[in-house]
Amino acid sequence: MNRRGRGVLAVVAILVAVAAAAMRGPETAPPCRDASWPEFHGPERTNLSPETDLLTRWPEGGPPRVWTYEDCGRGFSGVSVADGMIFTAGSFDDTEQVLALCLDGRLLWKSPSGPAWTRSSPGSRATPTWNDGVVYHMNPNGHVVAFVARTGESLWSVDLVERFDARWGVWGLAENLVIEDGKVLCMPGGFHGRVVALDKKTGETVWVNTDIEHVAAYCSPTVIEHHGVRQWISMTQRSVVSVDVRTGELLWTVPFVPRSPQNALTPVYSDGHVFVASGHRSGGALLSISDDSREANVVWHHHDLDNCHSGSILLNGKLFGAACRNGGKQFYCVDFLTGETLQVDHTLGKVGLTSAEGMIYSLGYRGTVSLLDVTSDGFEIVSQFELPRRPPNTYLAHPVICGGRLYLRGEERLYAFDIRRP
Repeated sequence: MNRRGRGVLAVVAILVAVAAAAMRGPETAPPCRDASWPEFHGPERTNLSPETDLLTRWPEGGPPRVWTYEDCGRGFSGVSVADGMIFTAGSFDDTEQVLALCLDGRLLWKSPSGPAWTRSSPGSRATPTWNDGVVYHMNPNGHVVAFVARTGESLWSVDLVERFDARWGVWGLAENLVIEDGKVLCMPGGFHGRVVALDKKTGETVWVNTDIEHVAAYCSPTVIEHHGVRQWISMTQRSVVSVDVRTGELLWTVPFVPRSPQNALTPVYSDGHVFVASGHRSGGALLSISDDSREANVVWHHHDLDNCHSGSILLNGKLFGAACRNGGKQFYCVDFLTGETLQVDHTLGKVGLTSAEGMIYSLGYRGTVSLLDVTSDGFEIVSQFELPRRPPNTYLAHPVICGGRLYLRGEERLYAFDIRRP
């Protein structure tokens, strides 16, 4: 081949390479396989990611999108990340499925977790929990299932209705499971088991609590240690309850009756105090736990600090959350111990939250993504971009930051963005 022919081939090769790069989108660093976010709101359920070296402002249009997975099924489940895999769940026709993806967005496996929820707000609810190579998940119809994380092989399944006479409200069971001390802890809310512990390897019943009065809400619990007592804290439809993780004994209970039965907020704990809230102007309250963990008392209760699905963030003594107030919506920052309002914003609306490096990430319920800098007296919105605009309450899953990536779920789509500093 002559020199001119070789030159033409070289030009063609360059053009092909440029076209391929354009199809791939912006170059991003490879994912971090060791990063872990193994359950809803992270390993301690604080919703504070340990990630560092992240962008403090986003370019116009948002950070680089690495990939989009288009077939998560119907529902509102978030993602967990562990052992180089991503887990979520969704409804496919009449069956709910748990999914595992590679970090590059390819499907590894999909396994059934029980019948799909087809009543009010159809679709999946809970985020899978990863623990010691096993994935655990609660189905809205009361099935708790365990799968081998690498293959999706079913290990065991428990029907909470059959075993504990599970009882719930309008929107099914929505609890993100906690694995603690070899046990799967959950709230069936039934007469034969309000809160129960299952052996994580077999699904056999370890202990049962029937002293709690009320049925299950939609709350995902937190597990804390207070003066040497390890306790599981959650909300029923009409109360806040604490149970001894070892024995299932009811430690304390405080009445908390919402105006609307949307008790979905994971309690926020710090130094003997617990914040709880419910949606639609039910308000939020701070509780103080006694030193012997035998009672808790209300420190303050403010009706304008309600919280529906958003989650709350506690940073440096400041509590952040999203509320409905007088029929409107507000994002608030208050002093955790006093409830004093520090700042309010009416532009963000209803949002799901997470945090990393002292900044707050919010996902609006129709697709607006925001980055907030926490200041000495509140917060500042520093960057925003838009996901495809969808109907209200499409984007209910909370954002997740893991391995330098921001994961955002909206119904059947899962988006991965690279948010690392160059």
